[in-house]
Amino acid sequence: MSDTRLWTKDFLLSGLINFLMIMVFYMLVVVMASYAIHILNASTAQAGLVSGLFIIGTLVGRFFLHLIIQKIGQKNTMYLGFIGFCGSAMLYYLNPTLDWLMFIRFIHGLSYGFASTVISTMIAQIIPITRRGEGIGYFSLSNTVGTAIGPLLAIYLSIHASFDSIFIFCIVTSVICFMLSFYLSFPTQSNHTSIQTASWLSQMIELKAIPISIVALLSAICYSGVLTFINFYAQQLRLDYAGSLFFVIYSLSIFLSRPFTGKLMDQKGENIVMYPALVTLALSLLLLSFTQSSTVLLLCAALLGFGFGNIQSIAQTIAIQSTDIEHIGLATSTFLIAINIGLGFGPFFLGCLLNYMDYAQMYLYSGIGAALCLFLYYFLHGRYVKPLN
Repeated sequence: MSDTRLWTKDFLLSGLINFLMIMVFYMLVVVMASYAIHILNASTAQAGLVSGLFIIGTLVGRFFLHLIIQKIGQKNTMYLGFIGFCGSAMLYYLNPTLDWLMFIRFIHGLSYGFASTVISTMIAQIIPITRRGEGIGYFSLSNTVGTAIGPLLAIYLSIHASFDSIFIFCIVTSVICFMLSFYLSFPTQSNHTSIQTASWLSQMIELKAIPISIVALLSAICYSGVLTFINFYAQQLRLDYAGSLFFVIYSLSIFLSRPFTGKLMDQKGENIVMYPALVTLALSLLLLSFTQSSTVLLLCAALLGFGFGNIQSIAQTIAIQSTDIEHIGLATSTFLIAINIGLGFGPFFLGCLLNYMDYAQMYLYSGIGAALCLFLYYFLHGRYVKPLN
């Protein structure tokens, strides 16, 4: 009889490490644009690039990750990532110039891409197949909690302390992640995975995971404007307090919905979750463009949590299920590359658009883009899915 246990030591420890890394990521991404503008006199587009370069670095790391794993193994690749993750966090404290800050952001993201993708791949390997949707949903809650606590801590420290205090906190947290990683036990077959492929591209990208990854990429671009500019928008609307709670409500919505949506996918198939989530993403962004009150702003946060939050976890599960077990790591990396492209280049692209429009108009067009994701999902994946029962 196969082992169907979900809550193992490695599952819980991986979730804790992932939470801490996500918390560092969100702490920095929320304040980095403000830091670049107010401390380094960056333009809006440059601030968006500074914020997004972390994710661009993550993208580059994940793109070449599989080749590195084949050379030095999964565990050593993770350790390499954590060394870079800790070292990069320490460099922020040196108050670099704008050019150096961009370089540090890129290297920090590159290191994060190594460590986080290895952990995500390990999780996909140790979760029982019959509980994969549920397991990835629960594991993704570590992202959710990090998404809530990271921005909250960053905003609190930036108001009551300084940017340097944020950098020190991130350094300590990064070192704790590295120390905890030594207690992880990797599946025997995952340390040196040898995959024979027909071309160099297929050694870095799982072609079967591309359709759902395209949907995830466009969804991430639409969401990236919220991730990077929601604090500026809330200040413009004089809704600073509601803005500080935005990611808390966003994360609470994910936290409450994911345990149910993961099980629902395992029982009924992915369409029953993906279609409502895509519709909700579009509605939340459209509503955000007309926001004038704290209540509506926080309602948008809750809708975004159900929408984009569940799109991420369900789409990742679809990507993993699209291939065989030997290519799970490659499928995970392909999906995360798409998310990183969206979240990494999105802020820069939208920051350029803000030279010609205001935040409300940007969110309006983002909502229209999210609506297009609904049709894109149908043509690339949804119409081929058969209900499980």
